[in-house]
Amino acid sequence: MITHILGTRLRTQGTGGSQGVPEQQEPEERKPSDEARSAFAAPDGVAQPGPPEEDAPTSEFALPAGVPEPEPSAEQAPASAFAPPSTYSAREAPSAMVTTAGLPLVRLSKDAPWQDRMRTMLRMPVGERPGPETALKTDDAGPAVPRVLDLTLRIGELLLAGGEGAEDVEAAMFAICRSYGLDRCEPTVTFTLLAVTHQPSLVDDPVTANRTVRRRGTDYTRLAAVHRLVTDMTSSDHDVTLEEAYRRLAEIRRNRHPYPGWVLTLAAGVLAGAASVLVGGGVTVFLLAAAGAILGDRLAWLCAARGLPEFYQFVVAAMPPAGMGVALSLLGWDLRPSAVITGGLFALIPGRALVAAVQDGLTGFYITASARLLEVTYFFVAIVIGVLTVLYGGLQVDAKLNPEGALSPIERPVVQTLASMALCLTFAVLLQQERSTVWIATLNGGVAWVIYASIAVTAKGSPIMATAVAAGLVGLFGQLVARYRNTSALPYVTAAIGPLLPGSATYFGVLAIAQNHRDQGLANIAKAAALAMAIAIGVNLGSEMSRMFLKAPGAARKAAKRTRGF
Repeated sequence: MITHILGTRLRTQGTGGSQGVPEQQEPEERKPSDEARSAFAAPDGVAQPGPPEEDAPTSEFALPAGVPEPEPSAEQAPASAFAPPSTYSAREAPSAMVTTAGLPLVRLSKDAPWQDRMRTMLRMPVGERPGPETALKTDDAGPAVPRVLDLTLRIGELLLAGGEGAEDVEAAMFAICRSYGLDRCEPTVTFTLLAVTHQPSLVDDPVTANRTVRRRGTDYTRLAAVHRLVTDMTSSDHDVTLEEAYRRLAEIRRNRHPYPGWVLTLAAGVLAGAASVLVGGGVTVFLLAAAGAILGDRLAWLCAARGLPEFYQFVVAAMPPAGMGVALSLLGWDLRPSAVITGGLFALIPGRALVAAVQDGLTGFYITASARLLEVTYFFVAIVIGVLTVLYGGLQVDAKLNPEGALSPIERPVVQTLASMALCLTFAVLLQQERSTVWIATLNGGVAWVIYASIAVTAKGSPIMATAVAAGLVGLFGQLVARYRNTSALPYVTAAIGPLLPGSATYFGVLAIAQNHRDQGLANIAKAAALAMAIAIGVNLGSEMSRMFLKAPGAARKAAKRTRGF
């Protein structure tokens, strides 16, 4: 600053000299102005701070001033980042088989079915899943991500539309992605929407694809074919390329139903007749219940062909069986009209959707479970409206509908066991099952009815407890057969729970409401709901027990074949 002032004065002197102005003498010391002082300079009388931290770096792990440095021992090894700490003990080391949350790490066996392995991985946090496996169905160029995601969504759509549970659909989608090398993928399943997201790495953008499920159909033959396709895609013994998978999927879609329409209509009638025999009906009641169910099925088909929603289809289908019961009471025949109406209701109760809804809720898919339960509720309300409309009309014309005539069951063990097996057989036909699985479902349903009757009728036990025990054994046996055949358990379970459906409780509740006995009617409706929940929970519990405690029957056989070189 002083140099700058002196330079200015010299220039002034030069200018003044040229004009003849005498030169003035500047003082030797001059105090700098406020503009010349730095804003960060220490004021007068304050000691200057030490050097900045960059010039004298320190560490928070350094010893404070005045503390002497420890002397290293002679036997101490040189420090290393990979050396264990001094307090480490191999005997007291923590277990490495735990997750970050402190939970035991689940071990995945390669001999377990792909459904169990993928379901276990989906239930684990993303950070705790096993590392990526070697892709078996890809070439050196890597997987075609858009095509793999599209194939995954198409297969998931067929499974969800066929009635498979949300967790099983996610397991199948996850297995397909991993089998084609897409390990960083996350499938998402709701009631009507499927989505899958793949992220190649932590720095790449994710790729997401979704598909909407608009149509639902019951065809367990197609469902079993899709499961076989997924099994071949995830197996190391089969090399299913993307082109072959698309070709097989197109064949599955083009395949027709195994049973024609007239067989399905006849099966609905036989199912209603067999159900009427279970609640005490005879041959005439069997024929009348079958006729009412066939008429209701044809009316529902007619409504479906006109594009009417399923709610009104159920309303129309429930009216003919109720009309048959009212007609019997008006004619004064010494028959049981309640058995005719109850038999017709067995063919309409949505047991398959109910089991899937409760299964989704128990496995944590609450949105899908809520949607399925709402669908079941709508169907149930539709059945109630159809039956209630006819019963209310019959009471107006003095129809003698007495529920006490059906409250005392007739014990006919052989006849009722055969009727339950016939009910399961026709139920399996209505579900479009493969012919090789029909007899297994029939046998499973017959055993379920024997167990239920032994507890509820012979031992005078609780019907709800008897239903839960029988349904649990149905789920256990069906899951064992499914694990042995490496396919879905629905063909072996859904039809087998037919004899356990709460048809009589539903009818008595509706009849009591029609007769202005609302308390009794609501109690019977609540009993029907409790029986339905017992069926669903029992089936799910039996399936989970088989996965937890029982080994896959076919695992050892396959391993032995590979050992012998086959």
